[in-house]
Amino acid sequence: MTFDRARQAVGLVGGPLCALGVYALPIPALSPGAHTLLAIVTLVCLWWITEPVPIPVTSLIGPMLAVIFGVAAVGDAFDAFSSPVIFLFLGGFILARAMTLHGLDRRFAYKILSLKWVGSSPTRIFLAVGIATMLCSGWISNTATAAMMLPISIGLLEAIQEMMAANGKNVDLHTYKYATGLMIMTAYAASIGGVLTPIGTPPNLIMVGLLDTMADIHISFFQWMVWGFVAMSVYFAIAAAVLHFQYPADIKRIDGAEDVIRRKVEELGPWTFGQKATLVAFLGAVVLWTAPGVLSIVFGSDSQMLSSYSAMLPESVVALLAAVSLFLIPTDFENREFVMNWKEAVAGVDWGTLLLFGGGLSLGTLMFSTGLSEWVGASIVTAFGGEPSEFVFVAVFCVLSLGLSELASNTAAVNMVGPLAITAAATAGFDPIPVAVGVALSASLGFMLPVSTPPNAIVYSTGYIPITKMIKSGFIIDVVGIFCVTIPLCLLLVKFVIG
Repeated sequence: MTFDRARQAVGLVGGPLCALGVYALPIPALSPGAHTLLAIVTLVCLWWITEPVPIPVTSLIGPMLAVIFGVAAVGDAFDAFSSPVIFLFLGGFILARAMTLHGLDRRFAYKILSLKWVGSSPTRIFLAVGIATMLCSGWISNTATAAMMLPISIGLLEAIQEMMAANGKNVDLHTYKYATGLMIMTAYAASIGGVLTPIGTPPNLIMVGLLDTMADIHISFFQWMVWGFVAMSVYFAIAAAVLHFQYPADIKRIDGAEDVIRRKVEELGPWTFGQKATLVAFLGAVVLWTAPGVLSIVFGSDSQMLSSYSAMLPESVVALLAAVSLFLIPTDFENREFVMNWKEAVAGVDWGTLLLFGGGLSLGTLMFSTGLSEWVGASIVTAFGGEPSEFVFVAVFCVLSLGLSELASNTAAVNMVGPLAITAAATAGFDPIPVAVGVALSASLGFMLPVSTPPNAIVYSTGYIPITKMIKSGFIIDVVGIFCVTIPLCLLLVKFVIG
């Protein structure tokens, strides 16, 4: 029996048993509804980790059981599935699908790789692949970005192999250090880029949604991008330095690399109308998403103009506006063809992520309304000794989020850790925003195992990365990233941005 099958079998039986055990425990401090919800949360969290059923299905089980056992009315339990943040994600999925469908993402990536400063230098190609991957994944799925960049990276490695063979040296890419480094960089950069924007990766939006529903705190697109850009840049610098040191190139020039990129660019052909229209929709969304931050700087955070704009064009409406415009712009009006049709759009929407997101928000909201979150927060603070320092407090939740994301879905990890972090912060008297951001950022640092993130799994499947190498590189970047970047950034920059 494989590890995954054993994990699923244990979870299938152990999850309900643990939930029943929690329900049977006498906890006088909890109301009957909160006690029942604690048992439900126990089951859901264990099934998120062990995955005896698909994670999105588990996300539906939580609110469903809450209704069945009288914890909440059906409207209250499933209200979170209509959260505006879900529609922000939905619009982002459709916009990202249009970029992929019309090749706008590939055109952008090849443009970076074809810049003169890149040339045929292995080191600069290594950096350019990472930068292109990172910037693309800030706006489209990390998984889609890694899948898009993988053939490019393999093509460059094959060019190296051909060049070496022409010089009488046979290179096995499965054991070649530079090949390992380039593959790992492709995976890591896809995860690192996701921290740039709220829509870059599900953990970001989950924490934005939890802060909104549980603490009535709204994080703007612009605010997230300020600390997201800094975190992304420093994470990338750390990853590039570590990987360059561990897997240096043994040649100074890759003959044929520029030809590989040039052929890729030529295959794209001239700009199409669909690409131009998608670019306009994308840039329009970015401008509208970041406009509140600019208005706040120019006119002040209490200005009437900012209030009116935010009420009329919140982030979710902007995302839907950009997405809907793609169905209205014709590419061939006579044949009723548009930039995107519904069948194409549906193919790009990760409905499972939306269900997981809704299920996490639902449980977080119910924990707050039943008083369970207050009890959990008090228990955590008591475990810290009653008066933890904010540094230790943030560090513990960041490490917990990172640890879970190495072994389970980073989305599920944030769904589990996020509500605990927010409620414990409120109980301890801390601002919940820094720890919430820390949990989200830490979840994107799952670099050690192929199962940690889809990008890791995609590049590991090539056979060019020994698992011991991924564990070693990932461990170093995880530790340096979380203690030298994530925690200081949350306690300093995030606090500065939110005022």
